[in-house]
Amino acid sequence: MTIKPEHLAEIEHLRQQKSTTIRPVSPELEQVLYTPFPVLDHGFIRVVDYMGNDSSVVQAARVSYGQGTKKVNADKGLINYLIAHHHTTPLEMCEIKFHIKLPIFIARQWIRHRTANVNEYSARYSIMEDEFYIPKAANLAAQSKQNHQGRDEAGSLSAEEQKRVLEILKNDSRNCYDNYLDMINQDKNGTIIDESRDGLARELARMNLTLNCYTQWYWKIDLHNLFHFLALRVDSHAQYEIREYAKIMLDLVQKWVPFSYEAFAKNRLNSKEFSGAAIEVIQKMLNNEKVNREETNLSSREWDELMSTLKINDNNELKPALKLNNN
Repeated sequence: MTIKPEHLAEIEHLRQQKSTTIRPVSPELEQVLYTPFPVLDHGFIRVVDYMGNDSSVVQAARVSYGQGTKKVNADKGLINYLIAHHHTTPLEMCEIKFHIKLPIFIARQWIRHRTANVNEYSARYSIMEDEFYIPKAANLAAQSKQNHQGRDEAGSLSAEEQKRVLEILKNDSRNCYDNYLDMINQDKNGTIIDESRDGLARELARMNLTLNCYTQWYWKIDLHNLFHFLALRVDSHAQYEIREYAKIMLDLVQKWVPFSYEAFAKNRLNSKEFSGAAIEVIQKMLNNEKVNREETNLSSREWDELMSTLKINDNNELKPALKLNNN
């Protein structure tokens, strides 16, 4: 992670400021407010502001005048009920604002979630920094033969091919950035290189930069939509790079709204929804009926996912280590 000394000084100054408030706060999140958490090689994520906490969810659900009840278990139970039954409006009463530094190709994937307020670093106004995401060799994998939009997680490329790919990435990043500076006729600090040239406008020169160049943005979102984002992006099927950001965000959410986080983990992250066709299969198996995929309305992929989730073998039996003790 690369943060300029002047930015670190600014962060430390903000962290030294103390305010008195009667608004709901989250003590654990307050302890890390403004603190940057490193992600990948040059990225980071930090919370710069938030509104509400678990009591705000309870308050909205009950439309009360206070911050919930005096019984912690009652508030905890209500939040669990809301999330378990998809009553999400009270979660929208809480908001959080992140400052995130990330590679452009991940930003373009991230922005697909159209439920946040975003303000990104302007490459029309400012000179882009010479920071590029270069993956670790272990994260360089071939295209998956099953998943047409992802890498093969089973193994990485050979050492020889890893070395070749990394050299290409490093050389292309450096060459493109050098040409970018040459086109705008300025160095990375904004000093004119050649007084006899005007230099190309930054808004045009930026087209030459590679997608692993880092950008930054402020990203503000409510708790309901943040949970939706995290459910998708911490999933094992999500791209590795965006998962790394999502995992840190998940830790920050736990500090912010611990009751809501616990209910989310219980009902979303560590649970599984089944289709009507899948439920029919499960019911037959519970009745000790042998079920063949061809006799169901499930596709091959749906069938494989169901069997994997239930840990059922090809004979419609629980795998040995998971059989119940009926003694």
